[in-house]
Amino acid sequence: MALIELAQISRHFSLGDSTVHALREISLTIDAGEYVAVSGPSGSGKSTLLNLLGLLDRADAGRYRLDGRDTTGLTPDEAAAMRSRHIGFVFQAFHHVPRLTAAENIAQPLVLAGIETSERKRRVARALADFGLADRAAHRPNQLSGGQRQRVAIARATVMQPQVLLADEPTGNLDRHTGQEVTQLLETLNAQGVTLIVVTHDPTMAERARRQIRMEDGAILSDNGAPA
Repeated sequence: MALIELAQISRHFSLGDSTVHALREISLTIDAGEYVAVSGPSGSGKSTLLNLLGLLDRADAGRYRLDGRDTTGLTPDEAAAMRSRHIGFVFQAFHHVPRLTAAENIAQPLVLAGIETSERKRRVARALADFGLADRAAHRPNQLSGGQRQRVAIARATVMQPQVLLADEPTGNLDRHTGQEVTQLLETLNAQGVTLIVVTHDPTMAERARRQIRMEDGAILSDNGAPA
């Protein structure tokens, strides 16, 4: 079942007198439950594509359907609501709120979504346990290791039970051993049914994905597993 459908998506940016074509007529379908790695050199359009998939940006041309809904004409508030329901984000830089504890950082999406306190506490406690962070609940980010901080970030990204998890260089700030642990954690979530889309420069991580897309100059150069 198609969860993500892009049709002739283009995105450009103006830089002085020149125009940068970040995405060039991208057409792409991703089924629910897929594990996709997007790779390519810097400036190939990977991050622009991820931002567009995450409804953080919008195309200049083309159509994007998410879970059957055309997102092209969504207002900012509608896009934010759809993002909250369907999409989780994991970033290389973690993006924690420094003054909040691990538990409070994980709870942020629930707070923004207006989830009632009792349900919020239940979900956060479950996330802390599931991600091996129960003994770190009251710790602030500067009291956590890199791996623990990324686990907090993944717990925060999935606490709203999204259909899609978008990961932008999720192991980029981690040593190899910790990076492997985080990769396995993401793959466990995918095995549980979450659609996983990873942007990575790491060929080893890209090779783990069942579907590998390579981009260059804003276009898809290769795609080894496009749905039939």
